Amino acid sequence: MPPERSSVHARRFLVRGRVQGVGFRWFVEREAFILQVAGWVRNNPDGSVEVLAQGTREQLAGLHSRLREGPRAARVDEVEVSEAQPVAGLASFQIQGA
Repeated sequence: MPPERSSVHARRFLVRGRVQGVGFRWFVEREAFILQVAGWVRNNPDGSVEVLAQGTREQLAGLHSRLREGPRAARVDEVEVSEAQPVAGLASFQIQGA
């Protein structure tokens, strides 16, 4: 693996609370842009919001911190984090299902 790719990590975040209908996906998209994180965010049928993000450990830690806070109208009860496989060629961040 080339050295520049070895520092790319991926995480899946599952955010629960009042996180739909409050601009949460747009909040995540903006924060990911600021942190230069690639991936996607989407609403799940159970009321949670799912995020797949990839970047450096520091970028992902920064996103995790922001997800715990959420936008002003949201109430974040839990952020579940799991390891994910980096997706080759994923270079931007997008909202799915918007």
